[in-house]
Amino acid sequence: MGISTQDDGTQDSGTQARAAGRGIYRHRLATRLWHWVNAAAVALLLMSGAMIFNAHPRLYWGEYGANPDRAWLHIGATERTGYLSVAGWRFDTSGVLGRWTDASGVTRTRAFPHWATIPSGYNLALARRWHMALALLLSFALLGFMLASLLNGHAARDLRLRARELRPAHLRADIIAHLRLRFHDPADPAAFNTLQKISYAAVIFGLIPLMIVTGLAMSPGMDAGYPWLSGMFGGRQSARSVHFIAAAALLGFIAIHLLLVLLSGPLRQIAGMITGWVPGDSRAPMTGAAA
Repeated sequence: MGISTQDDGTQDSGTQARAAGRGIYRHRLATRLWHWVNAAAVALLLMSGAMIFNAHPRLYWGEYGANPDRAWLHIGATERTGYLSVAGWRFDTSGVLGRWTDASGVTRTRAFPHWATIPSGYNLALARRWHMALALLLSFALLGFMLASLLNGHAARDLRLRARELRPAHLRADIIAHLRLRFHDPADPAAFNTLQKISYAAVIFGLIPLMIVTGLAMSPGMDAGYPWLSGMFGGRQSARSVHFIAAAALLGFIAIHLLLVLLSGPLRQIAGMITGWVPGDSRAPMTGAAA
């Protein structure tokens, strides 16, 4: 049995909870459902998107783009190597991007390898069907999460950044606390730290909506009916480039998120995201967290 800090909207004493060896109710049901649906949808979207990218592994700015045009990003292959070219800088990516070996030992020259795509074999039509279905799931799940967060107070209570949290001294203290692997304020262990709030807000209200809008802007049907949508990004190819950059940023967020889960105790974090209850954090207090 633990102490709830969110059910009644009050902040119970985290110190008392830890002293009593009890857990903290940190994640509501709506948050947990969205987290796992979102995790599965984003993973499969990235993989099906990689398959779609394989059909034309070049990115451009503007309205149009084809092989003769200058691409700002290109994943390709020579007779012996694979490479990634970004803004004129070329990197050897043999074995990973551009030129790699499949499970049968056959050398392939597609941009992303078979283990990173859905389906694993080249099938553009099937990848597009996967991508569209998962994009709908992602969009409606995000909408449901946003509405639930507004109604149950999660957005205002846990995600809202206070002015004092954006002060340089507080941000510096939060960064130092992270470097010391101290992720929660023991005076309020259920609260998200400032870097968590900034990164979560950037993903929930920035990256995911941006991916949805740029995905719509690339659709031929949407472009015909609502050309201003792709016009907001400077053309369909620019929208595709922004879509790819947002996907890469989201992948970076996932990598950092998983690293911090491992560093902060993966079992207790996963258990918390399944049950809602997180055991008390035994780590030392955050230095200067109240600055």
